[in-house]
Amino acid sequence: MAVNILLVEDDAAVREMLLLPLRRAGFEITGVADVAQGKAALLERVPDLILLDWMLPDVSGIDWARELKRDPFTRDVPLIMLTARGEEEDKVRGLEVGADDYVTKPFSPRELIARIRAVLRRTTPDAGDQPVEVEGLTLDPVSHRVSGNGRTLDMGPTEFRLLHFFMTHQERVYTRGQLLDNVWGTNVYVEERTVDVHIRRLRKVLAESGHDHLVQTVRGTGYRFSAQV
Repeated sequence: MAVNILLVEDDAAVREMLLLPLRRAGFEITGVADVAQGKAALLERVPDLILLDWMLPDVSGIDWARELKRDPFTRDVPLIMLTARGEEEDKVRGLEVGADDYVTKPFSPRELIARIRAVLRRTTPDAGDQPVEVEGLTLDPVSHRVSGNGRTLDMGPTEFRLLHFFMTHQERVYTRGQLLDNVWGTNVYVEERTVDVHIRRLRKVLAESGHDHLVQTVRGTGYRFSAQV
Protein backbone atom coordinates (compact mmCIF):
# COMPACT_ATOMS: atom_id res chain seq x y z
CA MET A 1 0.00 0.00 0.00
CA ALA A 2 1.46 3.36 -1.03
CA VAL A 3 2.52 5.82 1.67
CA ASN A 4 0.16 8.80 1.78
CA ILE A 5 1.81 12.21 2.24
CA LEU A 6 0.28 15.61 2.96
CA LEU A 7 2.38 18.52 1.63
CA VAL A 8 1.59 21.95 3.10
CA GLU A 9 3.49 24.54 1.08
CA ASP A 10 2.22 27.99 0.06
CA ASP A 11 4.67 28.45 -2.84
CA ALA A 12 2.87 26.98 -5.85
CA ALA A 13 6.13 26.55 -7.79
CA VAL A 14 7.70 24.53 -4.98
CA ARG A 15 4.54 22.45 -4.62
CA GLU A 16 4.51 21.58 -8.30
CA MET A 17 8.24 20.87 -8.26
CA LEU A 18 7.70 18.25 -5.54
CA LEU A 19 4.41 16.62 -6.50
CA LEU A 20 5.56 14.85 -9.66
CA PRO A 21 8.85 13.34 -8.38
CA LEU A 22 7.22 12.20 -5.15
CA ARG A 23 4.46 10.47 -7.10
CA ARG A 24 7.05 8.90 -9.39
CA ALA A 25 8.79 7.62 -6.25
CA GLY A 26 5.60 5.72 -5.40
CA PHE A 27 4.05 8.04 -2.84
CA GLU A 28 0.43 9.21 -2.82
CA ILE A 29 0.64 12.94 -2.18
CA THR A 30 -1.84 15.75 -1.59
CA GLY A 31 -0.57 19.31 -1.90
CA VAL A 32 -2.25 22.27 -0.16
CA ALA A 33 -1.31 25.94 0.25
CA ASP A 34 -2.02 26.71 3.91
CA VAL A 35 -2.99 25.32 7.31
CA ALA A 36 -6.73 25.77 6.72
CA GLN A 37 -6.53 23.55 3.65
CA GLY A 38 -4.28 21.16 5.56
CA LYS A 39 -6.87 20.77 8.31
CA ALA A 40 -9.55 20.10 5.70
CA ALA A 41 -7.35 17.43 4.13
CA LEU A 42 -6.89 15.76 7.53
CA LEU A 43 -10.66 15.43 7.87
CA GLU A 44 -10.64 13.39 4.66
CA ARG A 45 -7.68 11.20 5.54
CA VAL A 46 -4.95 11.07 8.16
CA PRO A 47 -1.70 10.80 6.18
CA ASP A 48 1.29 8.57 6.85
CA LEU A 49 3.62 11.59 6.83
CA ILE A 50 3.31 15.40 6.71
CA LEU A 51 5.67 17.77 4.89
CA LEU A 52 5.13 21.18 6.47
CA ASP A 53 6.55 24.53 5.41
CA TRP A 54 7.55 26.85 8.24
CA MET A 55 6.38 30.11 6.67
CA LEU A 56 2.68 29.90 5.78
CA PRO A 57 0.19 32.72 5.09
CA ASP A 58 -2.44 31.92 7.72
CA VAL A 59 -0.74 30.09 10.60
CA SER A 60 2.95 29.54 11.22
CA GLY A 61 4.04 26.02 10.33
CA ILE A 62 5.84 25.74 13.67
CA ASP A 63 2.62 26.62 15.52
CA TRP A 64 0.60 24.05 13.59
CA ALA A 65 3.32 21.44 14.13
CA ARG A 66 2.95 22.02 17.87
CA GLU A 67 -0.82 21.61 17.55
CA LEU A 68 -0.48 18.43 15.48
CA LYS A 69 1.77 16.84 18.09
CA ARG A 70 -0.73 17.61 20.85
CA ASP A 71 -3.66 16.07 18.98
CA PRO A 72 -4.03 12.32 19.77
CA PHE A 73 -5.16 11.67 16.18
CA THR A 74 -2.05 13.18 14.57
CA ARG A 75 0.69 13.13 17.21
CA ASP A 76 2.15 9.87 15.87
CA VAL A 77 2.19 11.03 12.24
CA PRO A 78 5.82 11.64 11.16
CA LEU A 79 6.49 15.31 10.40
CA ILE A 80 9.21 16.91 8.29
CA MET A 81 9.62 20.68 8.39
CA LEU A 82 10.52 22.47 5.13
CA THR A 83 12.06 25.90 5.55
CA ALA A 84 14.53 28.48 4.29
CA ARG A 85 15.52 29.16 7.91
CA GLY A 86 18.85 27.38 8.22
CA GLU A 87 20.05 28.69 11.57
CA GLU A 88 20.80 26.08 14.22
CA GLU A 89 18.40 27.75 16.66
CA ASP A 90 15.55 27.43 14.16
CA LYS A 91 16.35 23.75 13.56
CA VAL A 92 16.28 23.13 17.30
CA ARG A 93 12.89 24.87 17.58
CA GLY A 94 11.50 22.67 14.83
CA LEU A 95 12.75 19.48 16.44
CA GLU A 96 11.61 20.56 19.89
CA VAL A 97 7.97 20.86 18.78
CA GLY A 98 8.10 17.26 17.58
CA ALA A 99 9.33 17.39 13.97
CA ASP A 100 11.11 14.19 12.92
CA ASP A 101 13.39 15.96 10.47
CA TYR A 102 14.20 19.44 9.17
CA VAL A 103 15.03 20.11 5.51
CA THR A 104 16.51 23.49 4.59
CA LYS A 105 15.66 25.15 1.27
CA PRO A 106 16.85 24.95 -1.41
CA PHE A 107 16.84 21.16 -1.62
CA SER A 108 16.44 18.65 -4.43
CA PRO A 109 13.45 16.32 -4.71
CA ARG A 110 15.93 13.44 -4.59
CA GLU A 111 17.27 14.58 -1.22
CA LEU A 112 13.75 15.03 0.15
CA ILE A 113 12.71 11.54 -0.99
CA ALA A 114 15.73 10.07 0.78
CA ARG A 115 14.88 12.00 3.97
CA ILE A 116 11.23 10.85 3.79
CA ARG A 117 12.26 7.22 3.50
CA ALA A 118 14.73 7.60 6.36
CA VAL A 119 12.05 9.10 8.62
CA LEU A 120 9.58 6.34 7.69
CA ARG A 121 12.18 3.69 8.52
CA ARG A 122 12.79 5.29 11.91
CA THR A 123 9.17 5.87 12.85
CA THR A 124 7.59 2.69 11.44
CA PRO A 125 10.26 -0.03 11.60
CA ASP A 126 8.81 -3.14 9.96
CA ALA A 127 5.38 -2.16 11.27
CA GLY A 128 3.64 -4.12 8.54
CA ASP A 129 5.23 -7.40 9.67
CA GLN A 130 4.71 -7.07 13.41
CA PRO A 131 1.91 -9.01 15.13
CA VAL A 132 -0.75 -6.79 16.68
CA GLU A 133 -2.91 -7.60 19.70
CA VAL A 134 -5.98 -5.95 21.18
CA GLU A 135 -7.91 -7.41 24.15
CA GLY A 136 -6.87 -10.98 23.38
CA LEU A 137 -7.40 -10.60 19.62
CA THR A 138 -4.11 -11.26 17.81
CA LEU A 139 -3.25 -10.84 14.13
CA ASP A 140 0.05 -12.02 12.63
CA PRO A 141 0.59 -10.56 9.13
CA VAL A 142 3.53 -12.89 8.41
CA SER A 143 1.79 -16.20 9.10
CA HIS A 144 -1.58 -14.69 8.04
CA ARG A 145 -3.24 -16.02 11.20
CA VAL A 146 -5.83 -14.47 13.48
CA SER A 147 -6.75 -15.77 16.92
CA GLY A 148 -9.13 -14.60 19.61
CA ASN A 149 -8.41 -15.63 23.20
CA GLY A 150 -6.37 -18.55 21.88
CA ARG A 151 -9.01 -19.65 19.37
CA THR A 152 -8.12 -19.64 15.68
CA LEU A 153 -10.39 -17.42 13.60
CA ASP A 154 -10.76 -18.20 9.90
CA MET A 155 -11.55 -15.30 7.58
CA GLY A 156 -11.20 -14.37 3.94
CA PRO A 157 -8.29 -12.27 2.59
CA THR A 158 -10.34 -9.06 2.36
CA GLU A 159 -11.57 -9.41 5.95
CA PHE A 160 -7.98 -10.09 7.01
CA ARG A 161 -6.71 -6.91 5.31
CA LEU A 162 -9.62 -4.93 6.77
CA LEU A 163 -8.90 -6.20 10.27
CA HIS A 164 -5.18 -5.52 9.91
CA PHE A 165 -5.89 -1.94 8.85
CA PHE A 166 -8.32 -1.44 11.74
CA MET A 167 -5.95 -2.89 14.34
CA THR A 168 -3.08 -0.68 13.18
CA HIS A 169 -5.29 2.44 12.99
CA GLN A 170 -7.30 2.31 16.20
CA GLU A 171 -9.63 5.01 17.52
CA ARG A 172 -9.89 6.81 14.17
CA VAL A 173 -13.19 7.05 12.32
CA TYR A 174 -12.97 6.11 8.62
CA THR A 175 -15.61 6.66 5.99
CA ARG A 176 -16.46 3.86 3.58
CA GLY A 177 -14.54 5.71 0.87
CA GLN A 178 -11.44 5.97 3.04
CA LEU A 179 -11.60 2.26 3.86
CA LEU A 180 -11.90 1.48 0.16
CA ASP A 181 -8.78 3.56 -0.57
CA ASN A 182 -6.75 2.06 2.27
CA VAL A 183 -7.83 -1.58 2.07
CA TRP A 184 -8.89 -2.17 -1.52
CA GLY A 185 -6.62 0.46 -3.12
CA THR A 186 -7.32 3.60 -5.12
CA ASN A 187 -7.07 1.85 -8.51
CA VAL A 188 -9.84 -0.66 -7.80
CA TYR A 189 -13.48 0.21 -8.47
CA VAL A 190 -15.69 -1.16 -5.69
CA GLU A 191 -19.01 0.27 -4.55
CA GLU A 192 -19.03 1.72 -1.05
CA ARG A 193 -21.80 -0.62 0.09
CA THR A 194 -19.34 -3.48 -0.45
CA VAL A 195 -17.56 -2.22 2.67
CA ASP A 196 -20.69 -2.90 4.72
CA VAL A 197 -20.81 -6.49 3.44
CA HIS A 198 -17.23 -7.17 4.50
CA ILE A 199 -17.76 -5.43 7.84
CA ARG A 200 -20.66 -7.82 8.52
CA ARG A 201 -18.51 -10.80 7.56
CA LEU A 202 -15.67 -9.59 9.77
CA ARG A 203 -17.96 -9.07 12.74
CA LYS A 204 -19.45 -12.54 12.28
CA VAL A 205 -16.00 -14.11 12.53
CA LEU A 206 -14.96 -11.91 15.47
CA ALA A 207 -18.17 -12.84 17.30
CA GLU A 208 -16.79 -16.37 17.66
CA SER A 209 -14.29 -15.06 20.21
CA GLY A 210 -16.41 -12.19 21.52
CA HIS A 211 -14.47 -9.44 19.74
CA ASP A 212 -17.14 -8.18 17.34
CA HIS A 213 -17.77 -5.16 19.59
CA LEU A 214 -14.36 -3.78 18.58
CA VAL A 215 -15.63 -2.86 15.10
CA GLN A 216 -17.99 0.03 15.78
CA THR A 217 -20.41 1.84 13.50
CA VAL A 218 -20.27 5.63 13.73
CA ARG A 219 -23.68 6.73 12.52
CA GLY A 220 -23.60 9.02 9.52
CA THR A 221 -19.82 8.70 9.11
CA GLY A 222 -18.40 5.20 8.86
CA TYR A 223 -16.52 2.79 11.10
CA ARG A 224 -14.04 2.82 13.96
CA PHE A 225 -11.98 0.10 15.66
CA SER A 226 -11.89 0.73 19.38
CA ALA A 227 -11.59 -1.13 22.67
CA GLN A 228 -13.68 1.63 24.26
CA VAL A 229 -17.43 1.30 24.31
